[in-house]
Amino acid sequence: MGTLLADVDEIMPGLVADRRWLHEHPELGMQEVETARFVTERLQSLGVEDIRTGISETGVTALVRGTGSGSGSAGAGKVVLLRADMDALPIEEENDVEYRSQNPGVMHACGHDGHTAMLLATTRLLMERRHQFAGTVKVVFQPSEETGPGGAEWMIRQGVLENPHVDAVFGLHLAQSLPVGTVSAPDGPTMSGGQFFSCKVQGRGGHGAMPHLAADPIVAACAMITQLQTIVSRNVNARDTVVLSVGTIHGGKAANVIPDTVEFAATFRVFSDEVQKLVHDRIVEILEGTAAAMGVSVEIAMSTALPAVINDPAMSAIVRGAAAKVVGEERAIAGEPWMASEDFSYFLNERPGSYFFVGSRNEERGLTYDHHHPKFNFDEEALGIGVATMTQTVLDYFQQAG
Repeated sequence: MGTLLADVDEIMPGLVADRRWLHEHPELGMQEVETARFVTERLQSLGVEDIRTGISETGVTALVRGTGSGSGSAGAGKVVLLRADMDALPIEEENDVEYRSQNPGVMHACGHDGHTAMLLATTRLLMERRHQFAGTVKVVFQPSEETGPGGAEWMIRQGVLENPHVDAVFGLHLAQSLPVGTVSAPDGPTMSGGQFFSCKVQGRGGHGAMPHLAADPIVAACAMITQLQTIVSRNVNARDTVVLSVGTIHGGKAANVIPDTVEFAATFRVFSDEVQKLVHDRIVEILEGTAAAMGVSVEIAMSTALPAVINDPAMSAIVRGAAAKVVGEERAIAGEPWMASEDFSYFLNERPGSYFFVGSRNEERGLTYDHHHPKFNFDEEALGIGVATMTQTVLDYFQQAG
């Protein structure tokens, strides 16, 4: 066994091959059957302990037990959880690459193929370094991060943080907003929480030339959507960060026909429970109030609220220290929070930890399309950086803990 970076270089071909196989075979949330089988077979080949499958349908966990001995052995009695998400998105891939998705209409457009491959490689390196620590590492391959409320909450309900009891949690996400070679571990608020909601506006259809005889749901829906934007500008403290976006609207089939109904759907993102409740309540008030004023009715459906990702500053400091050994101090940064959401927040609500970002953007190679885009692809150099940073984070955590 050589130095960590040398060992990462040695396993890079296999790491890239694993990522590309996963990219070719994407599966949606709660359907990651082949992905889970692939992960399980890799874990079996590594000789890890206590492999458990079928958690929340397709989740997989396993243990790497340190063999360090003697008084003061690093991390004695401590348990660290490392998590990777496995699911893909319902997107038709537009990349022209040899490892293009083979499943029509399904694509790894957020980097979860990379996350899974990186955790498998991290597990391998930790197995090779068991003599350096006396703690235990629990690796968790999670289904359904993209489908809220995601697989993290379900796995926690099924006891993934116990047997053995987990003391700290770490996860990572490839970041197309950061250049490859950069690692960001923010302190405190890191990714937003929020909710999805939909609204069905029920009016009364009629002839487009005689709108006075109808109750127009299109005009009402437009008024609602416009008024929703005032929540951010007029109801939320300017020091609080909120985003509210309407993503779909459907209604009508002909230019001269006023339809009976219009439906639209939206999401909002926040960083605190207090602001989440404020925005939630104002959405309902605006939709119901506008409906009453315009002679229509509404049916509102709200998803379960997803909490924000809040990093423990001490845990993020460990990540940045580990990243500095991999990419240098100037590129191991705190960085800025993301307004996207992540169900790793459920783990951080239960245990101290850090969710960090590994830069994957490469302007020169044209790898610039953002997450969830049909042409999303990343610089695979980021895989090795993520593996080295996560492995070093675990070793440093155990060293400081024990």
